Amino acid sequence: MHLKELTLNNYRNYQSLSLKFDGGRILFVGRNAQGKTNILESIFLTCTGRSHRTPRDSELIRWGQDSCYIKVLVERRVGYNSIEVFLSLKDKKRIKINGVTIQKLGQLMGHFNAVIFSPEDLRLVKEAPSERRRYMDMEISQIRPQYFYNLQQYNRILAHRNNLLKEIDKNPEAKKMLAVFDEQLSEVGAFIIKQRYEFIESLSKIAREIHARISSGAERLDIKYRPSIRASSLDAGDIRKEFFAALEKNKWEDIQRGSTGVGCHRDDIGFEINGVDVRVFGSQGQQRTVALSLKLSDIELMYRETGEYPVLLLDDVMSELDEWRHRRLFEELGDVQVFVTATDLNSIPPCELEKFDIYEVEEGKVTKRQIYE
Repeated sequence: MHLKELTLNNYRNYQSLSLKFDGGRILFVGRNAQGKTNILESIFLTCTGRSHRTPRDSELIRWGQDSCYIKVLVERRVGYNSIEVFLSLKDKKRIKINGVTIQKLGQLMGHFNAVIFSPEDLRLVKEAPSERRRYMDMEISQIRPQYFYNLQQYNRILAHRNNLLKEIDKNPEAKKMLAVFDEQLSEVGAFIIKQRYEFIESLSKIAREIHARISSGAERLDIKYRPSIRASSLDAGDIRKEFFAALEKNKWEDIQRGSTGVGCHRDDIGFEINGVDVRVFGSQGQQRTVALSLKLSDIELMYRETGEYPVLLLDDVMSELDEWRHRRLFEELGDVQVFVTATDLNSIPPCELEKFDIYEVEEGKVTKRQIYE
Protein backbone atom coordinates (compact mmCIF):
# COMPACT_ATOMS: atom_id res chain seq x y z
CA MET A 1 0.00 0.00 0.00
CA HIS A 2 1.04 3.58 -0.67
CA LEU A 3 -0.04 6.83 0.92
CA LYS A 4 -1.07 9.19 -1.88
CA GLU A 5 -2.51 12.22 -0.06
CA LEU A 6 -2.40 13.77 3.41
CA THR A 7 -4.56 16.62 4.66
CA LEU A 8 -4.27 18.30 8.06
CA ASN A 9 -6.38 21.07 9.57
CA ASN A 10 -5.50 22.51 12.99
CA TYR A 11 -3.38 19.48 13.81
CA ARG A 12 -0.54 20.23 16.26
CA ASN A 13 1.35 23.19 14.73
CA TYR A 14 -0.34 22.90 11.33
CA GLN A 15 -3.18 25.28 10.58
CA SER A 16 -3.62 23.78 7.13
CA LEU A 17 -1.54 21.29 5.15
CA SER A 18 -2.25 19.36 1.97
CA LEU A 19 0.35 17.05 0.43
CA LYS A 20 0.33 14.60 -2.46
CA PHE A 21 2.91 11.84 -2.77
CA ASP A 22 3.91 10.18 -6.03
CA GLY A 23 7.18 8.58 -5.01
CA GLY A 24 8.09 5.70 -2.74
CA ARG A 25 10.62 7.57 -0.61
CA ILE A 26 9.79 10.86 1.08
CA LEU A 27 12.09 12.94 3.29
CA PHE A 28 10.97 15.73 5.61
CA VAL A 29 13.99 17.81 6.59
CA GLY A 30 14.26 20.74 8.99
CA ARG A 31 15.39 21.90 12.39
CA ASN A 32 13.96 20.38 15.55
CA ALA A 33 10.49 21.45 16.74
CA GLN A 34 9.34 22.53 13.26
CA GLY A 35 6.64 19.86 12.81
CA LYS A 36 8.37 16.94 11.07
CA THR A 37 7.38 14.34 13.65
CA ASN A 38 3.83 15.72 13.72
CA ILE A 39 3.39 14.66 10.10
CA LEU A 40 4.45 11.08 10.77
CA GLU A 41 2.33 11.01 13.91
CA SER A 42 -0.74 12.07 11.95
CA ILE A 43 -0.13 9.32 9.39
CA PHE A 44 0.16 6.66 12.08
CA LEU A 45 -2.96 8.03 13.78
CA THR A 46 -5.03 7.14 10.72
CA CYS A 47 -3.80 3.54 10.98
CA THR A 48 -4.61 2.91 14.63
CA GLY A 49 -6.83 5.80 15.69
CA ARG A 50 -4.29 6.76 18.34
CA SER A 51 -1.08 8.72 18.58
CA HIS A 52 2.10 6.79 19.30
CA ARG A 53 3.32 9.74 21.40
CA THR A 54 0.44 10.60 23.72
CA PRO A 55 -2.79 8.96 24.95
CA ARG A 56 -4.52 12.37 25.08
CA ASP A 57 -6.21 13.40 21.83
CA SER A 58 -6.58 16.94 23.14
CA GLU A 59 -2.81 17.42 22.73
CA LEU A 60 -3.18 16.87 18.98
CA ILE A 61 -5.46 19.87 18.49
CA ARG A 62 -3.74 23.12 17.53
CA TRP A 63 -3.40 25.60 20.36
CA GLY A 64 -6.40 27.92 20.57
CA GLN A 65 -8.65 25.66 18.47
CA ASP A 66 -11.37 23.29 19.64
CA SER A 67 -11.09 20.64 16.90
CA CYS A 68 -8.79 19.20 14.25
CA TYR A 69 -9.06 17.05 11.13
CA ILE A 70 -6.78 14.46 9.48
CA LYS A 71 -7.42 12.76 6.17
CA VAL A 72 -5.38 10.27 4.12
CA LEU A 73 -5.92 8.67 0.75
CA VAL A 74 -4.29 5.25 0.55
CA GLU A 75 -3.73 3.18 -2.57
CA ARG A 76 -4.18 -0.55 -2.07
CA ARG A 77 -4.26 -3.56 -4.37
CA VAL A 78 -8.05 -3.52 -4.45
CA GLY A 79 -8.42 0.24 -4.86
CA TYR A 80 -8.31 3.33 -2.68
CA ASN A 81 -9.19 3.89 0.97
CA SER A 82 -10.08 7.30 2.34
CA ILE A 83 -9.68 7.65 6.10
CA GLU A 84 -10.80 10.75 8.02
CA VAL A 85 -10.28 11.45 11.71
CA PHE A 86 -12.15 14.22 13.54
CA LEU A 87 -10.93 15.23 17.01
CA SER A 88 -12.74 17.70 19.23
CA LEU A 89 -12.46 19.11 22.72
CA LYS A 90 -16.25 18.97 23.00
CA ASP A 91 -17.28 15.75 21.25
CA LYS A 92 -16.08 12.18 20.91
CA LYS A 93 -13.57 11.18 18.27
CA ARG A 94 -15.13 10.38 14.91
CA ILE A 95 -13.56 8.29 12.15
CA LYS A 96 -14.82 7.78 8.61
CA ILE A 97 -13.68 5.12 6.17
CA ASN A 98 -14.62 5.89 2.58
CA GLY A 99 -17.17 8.38 3.85
CA VAL A 100 -18.86 6.01 6.32
CA THR A 101 -18.58 6.70 10.06
CA ILE A 102 -17.37 3.68 12.00
CA GLN A 103 -18.89 2.83 15.38
CA LYS A 104 -15.89 1.16 17.02
CA LEU A 105 -12.18 1.92 16.83
CA GLY A 106 -11.44 -1.71 15.99
CA GLN A 107 -13.22 -1.25 12.65
CA LEU A 108 -10.33 0.99 11.57
CA MET A 109 -7.67 -1.70 11.97
CA GLY A 110 -6.27 -3.13 8.75
CA HIS A 111 -7.49 -0.43 6.36
CA PHE A 112 -4.10 1.30 6.39
CA ASN A 113 -1.04 -0.31 7.95
CA ALA A 114 2.19 1.37 8.97
CA VAL A 115 5.30 0.50 10.94
CA ILE A 116 6.84 3.38 12.85
CA PHE A 117 10.50 3.41 13.92
CA SER A 118 11.61 6.15 16.30
CA PRO A 119 14.58 6.70 18.63
CA GLU A 120 12.48 5.25 21.44
CA ASP A 121 12.27 1.97 19.52
CA LEU A 122 16.07 1.74 19.46
CA ARG A 123 15.74 1.34 23.21
CA LEU A 124 12.92 -1.20 22.94
CA VAL A 125 15.22 -4.10 23.79
CA LYS A 126 16.43 -2.68 27.11
CA GLU A 127 13.37 -0.68 28.21
CA ALA A 128 10.66 -1.86 30.61
CA PRO A 129 8.36 -4.79 29.67
CA SER A 130 5.43 -2.38 29.26
CA GLU A 131 7.10 -0.95 26.14
CA ARG A 132 7.46 -4.40 24.59
CA ARG A 133 3.84 -5.27 25.40
CA ARG A 134 2.76 -2.03 23.78
CA TYR A 135 4.81 -2.93 20.72
CA MET A 136 3.13 -6.35 20.49
CA ASP A 137 -0.33 -4.90 20.89
CA MET A 138 0.14 -2.25 18.18
CA GLU A 139 1.52 -4.68 15.61
CA ILE A 140 -0.95 -7.52 16.20
CA SER A 141 -3.94 -5.17 16.25
CA GLN A 142 -3.14 -3.90 12.76
CA ILE A 143 -3.09 -7.35 11.17
CA ARG A 144 -5.70 -9.05 13.38
CA PRO A 145 -8.48 -6.60 14.35
CA GLN A 146 -10.17 -9.19 16.59
CA TYR A 147 -7.13 -9.00 18.84
CA PHE A 148 -7.76 -5.30 19.41
CA TYR A 149 -11.35 -5.96 20.53
CA ASN A 150 -10.23 -8.64 22.98
CA LEU A 151 -7.44 -6.44 24.32
CA GLN A 152 -9.92 -3.66 25.07
CA GLN A 153 -12.21 -6.14 26.80
CA TYR A 154 -9.33 -7.58 28.82
CA ASN A 155 -8.31 -4.14 30.07
CA ARG A 156 -11.90 -3.36 31.11
CA ILE A 157 -12.27 -6.63 33.02
CA LEU A 158 -8.85 -6.17 34.62
CA ALA A 159 -9.81 -2.70 35.84
CA HIS A 160 -13.05 -4.07 37.36
CA ARG A 161 -11.17 -6.90 39.06
CA ASN A 162 -8.59 -4.53 40.52
CA ASN A 163 -11.34 -2.27 41.86
CA LEU A 164 -13.00 -5.31 43.45
CA LEU A 165 -9.71 -6.41 45.06
CA LYS A 166 -9.45 -3.00 46.74
CA GLU A 167 -13.08 -3.20 47.89
CA ILE A 168 -12.62 -6.64 49.50
CA ASP A 169 -10.37 -5.11 52.16
CA LYS A 170 -13.33 -3.01 53.34
CA ASN A 171 -16.12 -5.43 52.43
CA PRO A 172 -15.13 -9.14 52.66
CA GLU A 173 -18.48 -10.17 51.14
CA ALA A 174 -17.34 -8.68 47.82
CA LYS A 175 -14.94 -11.62 47.50
CA LYS A 176 -17.84 -13.72 46.19
CA MET A 177 -17.71 -11.77 42.92
CA LEU A 178 -14.03 -12.52 42.31
CA ALA A 179 -14.65 -15.85 40.59
CA VAL A 180 -16.90 -14.12 38.03
CA PHE A 181 -14.15 -11.74 36.97
CA ASP A 182 -11.59 -14.57 37.04
CA GLU A 183 -13.67 -16.55 34.55
CA GLN A 184 -14.04 -13.56 32.25
CA LEU A 185 -10.38 -12.55 32.47
CA SER A 186 -9.24 -16.12 31.80
CA GLU A 187 -11.46 -16.44 28.73
CA VAL A 188 -10.32 -13.23 27.07
CA GLY A 189 -6.74 -13.58 28.30
CA ALA A 190 -6.44 -17.05 26.74
CA PHE A 191 -7.26 -15.56 23.32
CA ILE A 192 -4.65 -12.82 23.75
CA ILE A 193 -1.93 -15.21 24.89
CA LYS A 194 -2.58 -17.56 21.97
CA GLN A 195 -2.39 -14.66 19.51
CA ARG A 196 0.83 -13.39 21.06
CA TYR A 197 2.41 -16.85 20.92
CA GLU A 198 1.58 -17.16 17.22
CA PHE A 199 2.74 -13.62 16.43
CA ILE A 200 6.10 -13.97 18.17
CA GLU A 201 6.70 -17.39 16.66
CA SER A 202 6.14 -16.04 13.13
CA LEU A 203 8.08 -12.86 13.86
CA SER A 204 11.06 -14.76 15.27
CA LYS A 205 11.45 -16.85 12.12
CA ILE A 206 11.47 -13.77 9.89
CA ALA A 207 13.73 -11.79 12.25
CA ARG A 208 16.22 -14.66 12.33
CA GLU A 209 16.56 -14.50 8.54
CA ILE A 210 16.82 -10.71 8.40
CA HIS A 211 19.25 -10.46 11.30
CA ALA A 212 21.47 -13.12 9.74
CA ARG A 213 21.70 -11.00 6.59
CA ILE A 214 22.35 -7.81 8.55
CA SER A 215 25.09 -9.47 10.63
CA SER A 216 26.56 -11.27 7.59
CA GLY A 217 25.72 -14.60 9.18
CA ALA A 218 27.67 -13.95 12.38
CA GLU A 219 24.65 -13.77 14.70
CA ARG A 220 21.50 -15.82 15.26
CA LEU A 221 18.61 -13.80 16.67
CA ASP A 222 15.84 -15.51 18.63
CA ILE A 223 12.76 -13.65 19.85
CA LYS A 224 10.89 -15.37 22.65
CA TYR A 225 7.49 -14.69 24.12
CA ARG A 226 7.62 -14.69 27.92
CA PRO A 227 4.04 -14.91 29.18
CA SER A 228 3.08 -14.44 32.80
CA ILE A 229 0.86 -17.51 32.41
CA ARG A 230 2.98 -20.48 31.37
CA ALA A 231 0.73 -22.54 29.10
CA SER A 232 1.44 -26.25 28.58
CA SER A 233 -0.06 -26.08 25.08
CA LEU A 234 -1.43 -23.56 22.59
CA ASP A 235 -4.96 -24.90 22.95
CA ALA A 236 -7.18 -22.00 24.01
CA GLY A 237 -9.06 -24.21 26.47
CA ASP A 238 -5.87 -25.32 28.20
CA ILE A 239 -4.60 -21.74 28.40
CA ARG A 240 -7.89 -20.60 29.92
CA LYS A 241 -7.76 -23.32 32.62
CA GLU A 242 -4.16 -22.50 33.52
CA PHE A 243 -4.96 -18.79 33.55
CA PHE A 244 -7.87 -19.35 35.93
CA ALA A 245 -5.73 -21.60 38.15
CA ALA A 246 -3.00 -18.96 38.33
CA LEU A 247 -5.53 -16.30 39.38
CA GLU A 248 -6.89 -18.62 42.06
CA LYS A 249 -3.40 -19.45 43.33
CA ASN A 250 -2.46 -15.78 43.63
CA LYS A 251 -5.84 -14.65 44.98
CA TRP A 252 -4.75 -13.79 48.52
CA GLU A 253 -1.65 -11.95 47.37
CA ASP A 254 -3.81 -9.97 44.95
CA ILE A 255 -6.25 -9.04 47.72
CA GLN A 256 -3.43 -7.85 49.96
CA ARG A 257 -1.83 -5.88 47.10
CA GLY A 258 -5.08 -4.58 45.67
CA SER A 259 -4.11 -5.47 42.10
CA THR A 260 -3.79 -8.48 39.78
CA GLY A 261 -0.29 -9.95 39.79
CA VAL A 262 -0.55 -12.42 36.90
CA GLY A 263 -1.94 -12.18 33.38
CA CYS A 264 -1.36 -10.67 29.94
CA HIS A 265 -0.55 -7.30 31.51
CA ARG A 266 2.61 -8.88 32.95
CA ASP A 267 3.92 -10.46 29.71
CA ASP A 268 7.28 -9.70 28.15
CA ILE A 269 9.46 -10.48 25.12
CA GLY A 270 13.03 -11.77 25.27
CA PHE A 271 15.78 -11.26 22.68
CA GLU A 272 18.76 -13.57 22.37
CA ILE A 273 21.80 -13.46 20.09
CA ASN A 274 23.63 -16.76 19.83
CA GLY A 275 21.78 -17.89 22.96
CA VAL A 276 22.75 -14.84 25.06
CA ASP A 277 20.18 -12.39 26.49
CA VAL A 278 20.73 -9.17 24.53
CA ARG A 279 19.01 -7.01 27.11
CA VAL A 280 21.44 -8.04 29.85
CA PHE A 281 24.65 -8.85 27.99
CA GLY A 282 24.31 -7.29 24.54
CA SER A 283 26.30 -4.25 23.44
CA GLN A 284 24.50 -1.04 22.47
CA GLY A 285 25.29 -1.81 18.84
CA GLN A 286 23.74 -5.26 19.12
CA GLN A 287 20.65 -3.86 20.81
CA ARG A 288 20.19 -1.32 18.03
CA THR A 289 20.67 -3.97 15.36
CA VAL A 290 18.05 -6.14 17.06
CA ALA A 291 15.62 -3.19 17.08
CA LEU A 292 16.31 -2.64 13.37
CA SER A 293 15.77 -6.33 12.60
CA LEU A 294 12.55 -6.23 14.60
CA LYS A 295 11.04 -3.35 12.63
CA LEU A 296 12.06 -4.86 9.29
CA SER A 297 10.48 -8.12 10.41
CA ASP A 298 7.24 -6.29 11.22
CA ILE A 299 7.10 -5.12 7.61
CA GLU A 300 7.63 -8.60 6.20
CA LEU A 301 5.17 -10.21 8.61
CA MET A 302 2.46 -7.71 7.71
CA TYR A 303 3.08 -8.49 4.06
CA ARG A 304 2.72 -12.23 4.65
CA GLU A 305 -0.44 -11.73 6.72
CA THR A 306 -2.18 -9.19 4.47
CA GLY A 307 -0.55 -9.54 1.05
CA GLU A 308 0.56 -5.88 1.10
CA TYR A 309 3.58 -4.09 2.48
CA PRO A 310 2.81 -1.44 5.11
CA VAL A 311 4.18 2.09 4.94
CA LEU A 312 7.38 2.61 6.95
CA LEU A 313 7.73 5.76 9.07
CA LEU A 314 11.31 6.54 10.14
CA ASP A 315 11.12 9.31 12.71
CA ASP A 316 14.55 10.86 13.34
CA VAL A 317 16.35 7.51 13.54
CA MET A 318 18.81 8.08 10.70
CA SER A 319 21.13 10.15 12.89
CA GLU A 320 21.04 7.34 15.46
CA LEU A 321 22.23 4.69 12.99
CA ASP A 322 25.76 4.43 11.61
CA GLU A 323 26.56 4.17 7.90
CA TRP A 324 26.68 0.38 8.02
CA ARG A 325 23.15 0.12 9.48
CA HIS A 326 21.92 2.78 7.03
CA ARG A 327 23.03 0.61 4.16
CA ARG A 328 21.52 -2.55 5.62
CA LEU A 329 18.22 -0.78 6.27
CA PHE A 330 17.75 0.45 2.70
CA GLU A 331 18.91 -2.87 1.24
CA GLU A 332 16.05 -4.61 3.05
CA LEU A 333 13.27 -2.16 2.16
CA GLY A 334 12.73 -2.96 -1.49
CA ASP A 335 9.50 -1.37 -2.75
CA VAL A 336 8.20 -0.35 0.67
CA GLN A 337 7.04 3.28 0.76
CA VAL A 338 9.18 5.14 3.31
CA PHE A 339 8.64 8.46 5.09
CA VAL A 340 11.73 9.82 6.84
CA THR A 341 12.34 12.81 9.09
CA ALA A 342 15.82 14.29 9.55
CA THR A 343 17.43 17.52 10.71
CA ASP A 344 19.79 17.66 7.72
CA LEU A 345 20.45 15.92 4.42
CA ASN A 346 23.69 14.42 5.70
CA SER A 347 21.62 11.94 7.68
CA ILE A 348 20.85 10.08 4.45
CA PRO A 349 23.63 8.31 2.48
CA PRO A 350 24.28 10.24 -0.79
CA CYS A 351 23.58 7.15 -2.90
CA GLU A 352 20.11 6.92 -1.32
CA LEU A 353 19.29 10.61 -1.09
CA GLU A 354 18.79 10.98 -4.85
CA LYS A 355 15.88 8.53 -4.65
CA PHE A 356 13.93 10.75 -2.23
CA ASP A 357 11.34 13.45 -2.75
CA ILE A 358 12.51 16.13 -0.33
CA TYR A 359 10.22 18.41 1.67
CA GLU A 360 11.57 21.24 3.81
CA VAL A 361 9.67 21.86 7.04
CA GLU A 362 9.81 25.16 8.89
CA GLU A 363 7.37 26.41 11.54
CA GLY A 364 4.49 24.32 10.28
CA LYS A 365 5.08 25.13 6.62
CA VAL A 366 6.09 22.37 4.19
CA THR A 367 7.74 23.09 0.84
CA LYS A 368 8.77 20.52 -1.73
CA ARG A 369 12.16 20.90 -3.34
CA GLN A 370 11.64 21.02 -7.07
CA ILE A 371 15.17 19.99 -8.05
CA TYR A 372 17.53 17.68 -6.21
CA GLU A 373 20.65 19.56 -5.19
